[in-house]
Amino acid sequence: MNQESFLLIFMKLVILEPLGIPDDVLEQKVKEVVADAMEVVCYTTRKEDIPTLIERSKDADAVVLSNFKYPKEVMMHCPNLKYICVAFTGYDHVDMEYCRERGIQVSNCAGYSTSAVADLVFGFIIDLYRNILTYNQVVRERGTKAGLIGPELEGKKFGIVGAGAIGLRVAAIAKAFGCDVYAYSRTKKEIEGVTFVDLDTVLSECDIVSLHVPQTAQTVGMINAEKIALMKKEAILINTARGPIVDSQALADALNKGNIAGAAVDVFETEPPIDPAHPLLNAKNCIATPHIAFASVQAMYKRADIVCNNIKAYLEGNPIHLVSL
Repeated sequence: MNQESFLLIFMKLVILEPLGIPDDVLEQKVKEVVADAMEVVCYTTRKEDIPTLIERSKDADAVVLSNFKYPKEVMMHCPNLKYICVAFTGYDHVDMEYCRERGIQVSNCAGYSTSAVADLVFGFIIDLYRNILTYNQVVRERGTKAGLIGPELEGKKFGIVGAGAIGLRVAAIAKAFGCDVYAYSRTKKEIEGVTFVDLDTVLSECDIVSLHVPQTAQTVGMINAEKIALMKKEAILINTARGPIVDSQALADALNKGNIAGAAVDVFETEPPIDPAHPLLNAKNCIATPHIAFASVQAMYKRADIVCNNIKAYLEGNPIHLVSL
């Protein structure tokens, strides 16, 4: 243990919510990492209201949370807070500006859900193309395949917006299905079997468009009415990234007018529960799920391990996966 980690002894770590694995397993994993260097408090319920978050966080030197909002209004009541481990890939729900002002370090857990998200992307696509859920209902009503036969993936132009780890995992699977893969990336990349083009080309030429960009000031509203209008009438749009990247009303309008063939969304402007009046919950040919792309059994254990590695590195004075610099 180096001198800096010695100075951190007797800190308090608060895990503000369950993380998708058995509570006792999570607590044991964390305590093995921190040993005697930190007091560990693990909450077994998820509470998102500010008074409860203040009460749970107020004495913490470090906290762990997943994807609920963690604003300045909470952190200003936490004078000892020095480190936040976001048990999630995205971290836009944490007030990063205030963290920078206070010098609070923030790490995320990128990578734990790469396979899980990619799996759901293709679950969405195959259901949209092959009408699996519709057939399930039809057969129970003594129906047939009439009018429901859909296309196959082989030979389709598959467009990926955002060529990070998840986008490239999706690209690899799309190639295995026999698709011609195109991608838009803000940074120049060369990936075998992937043709990099501009965003408008992806939208206008591809049969399938899958979104994999983070939510930033530049990406909010990125897929607006003008961009959706570029898409083919037979195209489908998949959003497992962040809700605000897409103009939901514009997408719903395009679906209802038949300007695109279908969509699947796992993310909305807010976390579930979602208002039943939301335009995408009432749009034609739209599959919706309550932000579950990241949540496979294996991903939850991978995430817990990354959380522990982040905490260990922080205690050793060499924090990793920092997003606050």
